[in-house]
Amino acid sequence: MSLMATFLPHHQFSERHQATVRCQPGELLDIIQAYRPSRDGIGEIAMLARQLPARLMHWVAPSRVPRPAPFSPATFTPLARDGDREIVAGLIGRFWRPDFGLVAVNGPAEFLGCNPPRTAKLLFGFVAEPSGEVTLLTTETRVYCPDRYSLIMFFPYWLAIRPVSGLLRRRMLGAIRRIAEARGDRHGALPAA
Repeated sequence: MSLMATFLPHHQFSERHQATVRCQPGELLDIIQAYRPSRDGIGEIAMLARQLPARLMHWVAPSRVPRPAPFSPATFTPLARDGDREIVAGLIGRFWRPDFGLVAVNGPAEFLGCNPPRTAKLLFGFVAEPSGEVTLLTTETRVYCPDRYSLIMFFPYWLAIRPVSGLLRRRMLGAIRRIAEARGDRHGALPAA
């Protein structure tokens, strides 16, 4: 069973993107685990726009509304890695709220056991599959809404965020491919496909 199916067997929303990379699967997952995105104007504008309501609310009522915390790949809780094949991380929250409504989760057992009402579970993962001289890298995002309230609240948010999220995922795949292939070119790991 895949890690995606283990940690989120049911979901109402999902999105997948793929890229081929001249890199061994295990090394590719190592790169992903250590990946910290470089400055990206598009990503920064998207996140600024996403956090604008929370920033405005803080500006209007700083004593009642805390300053929004930065949101990045480091916000995700690492959950598991299956050798050289798959890696997953997750979030639980009310993503439609200006502050994301994140629930603190400290590890895989808490992620599996945490099911508060009116929240959504988000799982983000990578699968690396060898395909001849290259690796097929797939990223998938799944979201599960456990009740009617969370489903009603998340659905319009998904419609608004999905195109931007997809663009950012494709850009991330491109950045990971460049890192992996530059490393491989320096070490002569794999020939060009």
